[in-house]
Amino acid sequence: MTKPATTPRQQPMGGGTLLLWFGGAAAAFLLLFLLITIILRQLPDPIGLRADLFVEGARMTLMLTLVSGVIGLILGVVAGIQKTSALWWVRLPASIFIWLVRGTPLLVQILFVYNAVPPLLKSIGIDLELNEFWSAVVALSLNVGAYNAEVIRAGILAIPPGQGEAARSLGLNGAQTMSTVVLPQALRIVVPPLVNNLVALLKDSSLASSIALLELTLAGSRVSSESFEPIPVLTTIAAVYLALTTVMTLFTDQLEKRVKVGSR
Repeated sequence: MTKPATTPRQQPMGGGTLLLWFGGAAAAFLLLFLLITIILRQLPDPIGLRADLFVEGARMTLMLTLVSGVIGLILGVVAGIQKTSALWWVRLPASIFIWLVRGTPLLVQILFVYNAVPPLLKSIGIDLELNEFWSAVVALSLNVGAYNAEVIRAGILAIPPGQGEAARSLGLNGAQTMSTVVLPQALRIVVPPLVNNLVALLKDSSLASSIALLELTLAGSRVSSESFEPIPVLTTIAAVYLALTTVMTLFTDQLEKRVKVGSR
């Protein structure tokens, strides 16, 4: 009796494939910046002569997004796990953190980190100076970390309790059960909302212009104030943001597909 034909199953994303994915994303953004530079230089004033300023701002925007996104993911995982703890004194710090961050505007958070945190730290004997970039990174990381925490908490709660009970019956402790059984499955479930948070972070990074960090929005504002031509400047800013989010979404969509395959 012959066996029925089966469709070959795509393999989940492994370490080598993940490196190729990161390499492809890096190459795509390098090519994007090259294309943006070439196109903007061909445009009439006030864009053409200041094309390099727009590209410099776009690079800073992407750098802010990636650094803050990685830190925010780590904060989100830690706070999300804390929120699912049975111990109130473990849940409380995460709950307060999420309550404060989600209940206040991101613009206020950026201004607070830049203007208020260094004097507060100095008053308790910690002499720490934060420049514009790291002030923005701290504020953006905390903000996206709070939203990631709620997403990851929901993913952890979506895992059937029986899986954790089975892991503990095999001799795994709570930390081992979370790190090897529950959390990997939860992260697969919540990849789409985490990706949405990352794309939103790229656009929210425009608020870093409030502390004079030369990202894309501030670069455009300077060109607009010098040329008194806001329409072409704002159109260019919007087009560059759209290009950045399009390339980012292209690669994150591929990541989502690979994760879904791996979780079947």
